[in-house]
Parts: sequence; structure tokens; C-alpha cells
Amino acid sequence: MTFVVGEDCIKCKHTDCVEVCPVDCFYEGPNFLVIHPDECIDCALCEPECPVNAIFSEDELPEDQQVFLELNAELAEVWPNITEMKAPPADAEDWANKPNKLQYLER
Repeated sequence: MTFVVGEDCIKCKHTDCVEVCPVDCFYEGPNFLVIHPDECIDCALCEPECPVNAIFSEDELPEDQQVFLELNAELAEVWPNITEMKAPPADAEDWANKPNKLQYLER
């Protein structure tokens, strides 16, 4: 079982979750974070830290976000590991809770 970063993280990229991860399984892209499924220990510490509720347990991932299970696995293999909290993008609040953000995902 793993946790998955979903669509709400795109263009918001808060890193509060990174600070609490005991195994450093977060990876950072230009405007999105992912969780490496082979490294996540299912501790659930990250989920409540996300200010935009973008982190889900794999078994609670909404049907319309199933694509993010594969995206997290794929992108965690190529993006650099992140272990410390950073400031969110200046326009993060403008993007919070906006639907259909997958088109804005930067690889």
C-alpha cells in the first residue's frame, strides 16, 4: 500500500508533507510532488499535512484520479528527491481546489 499525490497538488506544490516523511519518499517536479510507491511505508503522516488535501491512501484514491497512481510511480523514478520544506509557488492559493489541472502538469 502506498500514498498517492493527486491532481490538487499541481501548481500548488506545498511541501509541508515532505517535512514529516520518515523515509524521504517524496520527489519534486517543476510544479508537482510525487510519492515513490516502493519507498512509502504507509505511515499516513503526510496526508493531514497537505493544505490542499492532495494526498490519498492508494485504496481511497478517487476514481477520477487513478491515473495519478501510475504518474507518481513513473515520475518518482526521474525527478529528484526532496527532503526539506520549501515555500509554495507565489500563486499557489490561486490554483488551490481548481479542477482539471492535469493539463498543467510539467514534466
